[in-house]
Amino acid sequence: MSIPRGSQVQKRFSSFMRKGLLEVPSPTEKDWPKDDEDDYVFVDLGQEVDSLPQPYRMINKMVNLLFDKCWEVIQERDALRDVEFNRTQPTTYPPLVESKLNKMPNCMAISQDYVFIGGAKGFSIYNLYNAKRIYIWEKLKVDVTSIWATDLGNEILIAPVDETGIARLFYFYKDGLFLIKAINEVDDASKQTTCIKMEISQGGDFAAFLLQGAGDIWLDVYKLPKESWLKEVEHPQPALNPKKKARQPQLNTLEPVTSENLEMDMNVCFRGDIKLSLPVHIMKIKPPKPVTGTTFKSPLEVFAKVEDYYGLGSGQNHFIKDSQWEQLAAIFLASHQKYLDKEWEEEPPSMATFHFLLPSRIITMPVEVKGPSGVACVLGIHWAGSHNFFFYSLHRTLKDKVDPEGVWPCAAPIVVSQLSCTCTFLVLACEDGVLTLWDLAEGQNMYPESPLKSQMKCVVLCTDSSLYLVTAKGTQGPTISVLVERPIKHLDEAICAVAPVLALPGMLLIFGKNGSVQLMDVAKPQIICAFVLPRTYHLAVPWKPLFAVSVQHPCFLLRGDHPDEIESDDTKDIQNSVFYFNLEAYPLLENMARNHTIPETDMTENTAFAQVLPLEKRCESFLQKRFQKLEKKVKEQEHWTRFRRYSLLLQRENFRK
Repeated sequence: MSIPRGSQVQKRFSSFMRKGLLEVPSPTEKDWPKDDEDDYVFVDLGQEVDSLPQPYRMINKMVNLLFDKCWEVIQERDALRDVEFNRTQPTTYPPLVESKLNKMPNCMAISQDYVFIGGAKGFSIYNLYNAKRIYIWEKLKVDVTSIWATDLGNEILIAPVDETGIARLFYFYKDGLFLIKAINEVDDASKQTTCIKMEISQGGDFAAFLLQGAGDIWLDVYKLPKESWLKEVEHPQPALNPKKKARQPQLNTLEPVTSENLEMDMNVCFRGDIKLSLPVHIMKIKPPKPVTGTTFKSPLEVFAKVEDYYGLGSGQNHFIKDSQWEQLAAIFLASHQKYLDKEWEEEPPSMATFHFLLPSRIITMPVEVKGPSGVACVLGIHWAGSHNFFFYSLHRTLKDKVDPEGVWPCAAPIVVSQLSCTCTFLVLACEDGVLTLWDLAEGQNMYPESPLKSQMKCVVLCTDSSLYLVTAKGTQGPTISVLVERPIKHLDEAICAVAPVLALPGMLLIFGKNGSVQLMDVAKPQIICAFVLPRTYHLAVPWKPLFAVSVQHPCFLLRGDHPDEIESDDTKDIQNSVFYFNLEAYPLLENMARNHTIPETDMTENTAFAQVLPLEKRCESFLQKRFQKLEKKVKEQEHWTRFRRYSLLLQRENFRK
């Protein structure tokens, strides 16, 4: 923006001006430069501009800055378009089946050949392969926000949690759905607690619920009588008091599914007239108390407090006085007062992560505690902001004193812990970026006959959306490789979630912030293919996709949202869809299970990989190992027999001589 000096009224003047700077000529004429037409330029004095006054000068700068920024964005998009054009795009596959729902699904879970979808006023059961609805249970006044499903063999244990934080246990067996118990439901609404998180052990022997209420938080652990449930559903007995009504209406009714426009593969009914045995409450775990000054008078009292060295390392039993804590606090405040805006107080733990662990020599447990193999016997837990990973025995009653049987102290607070699907490996990630990998399966044998064969691959997703692969083998040091680097310019390519495909070891599903879904082979590493929704659908919340991956089958479910349906105010006409992707059905992936990149020896010798193999492969591997052991024994017996014969012959020859 500028203002010309001249106007229509003013007279315009034109002149020739020399290019460059004017200089004082020398006194002698012979040194004067010769004029050239190219040394002059025609200048119209009427076209000269004046500087703008304020605030127009500032507006001019802002407009120019805006144009410059827009041009930079245009150049960046052009560069990105060129990169995308030159990049090798992976093969994309559409979903095989689309299941249209009348209500918005809030959560999903897969177990065996069934899909459990939680939504408004309850949950529904669908067939995994043909997406047909089998049964719908809508007895609540609020929505179901999360749901778990655990395989118990021929039965399935279902655990939905609604908006009010009430957790319920359901038992799904053949053609019947049974309500076991509402875990934290009370008659007095003022005393109602909220279920924040829950976990069910592998096999369904135990369950733990993280509850919060009245300013406190604790963990309730239950033992599940699944053997009694099976007997009670096979030989049902009516309830003793059928007239007694539950809090939720119409729960104690026999209600078969009837729908005019619904095709069903099986006739499932809700058996509210049959009462199943209730879970047994065995323990209530509270967060560890803040470390304060000691109340002991001598170190001997401290050691006497720690019985059999269980709980040693928790920091609760010490001989540090209050005065020493005050001195340390004063030194800390004096050194870091300028970095502290206000007084800092330790916040109570508000979240906990817990896992059910199988028997292992690594975990110190009482000698008298013995349980069947393959059944969880220990509960591992760490609280938010805590350095310690606690172990609690599951072989106890509610009357027993709740003290940890073991403690693993870490140098920094534990932020993430993860247990493998086979319960053989445990990973602890601390705040300082240190990862600790534990092989619980190798710890079952205190004196191994052969060298350690532990082998583990752990995929780590960092907060900056970078993806790493940590490999640990035997006694060798771990190796770290980058799978996906941190996005710098294109933030929409950031990874928001990852999920392993347990039926295809070594395969990983990667969900991007831009709505992309890719399958990666972490052993190579490379992107195998990508999965896309139909053009009319996309992920409404791409940074938090709603998906579920099957444990037994190489397939996963993904919720898709229609743009028009998201913006619509009429919720009755909204059609939501859940899309089914079967990895074995696509041409590129149909032989992936057979042509996996993990060596066959690792698949059979490693306990973690062996557990995720199909049943036929596991049986074949077991029989091969048994045959090899028998063959080895036979050869040893043959060698021993030959040796005995040779010894007898030598003795006879010596006797004859």
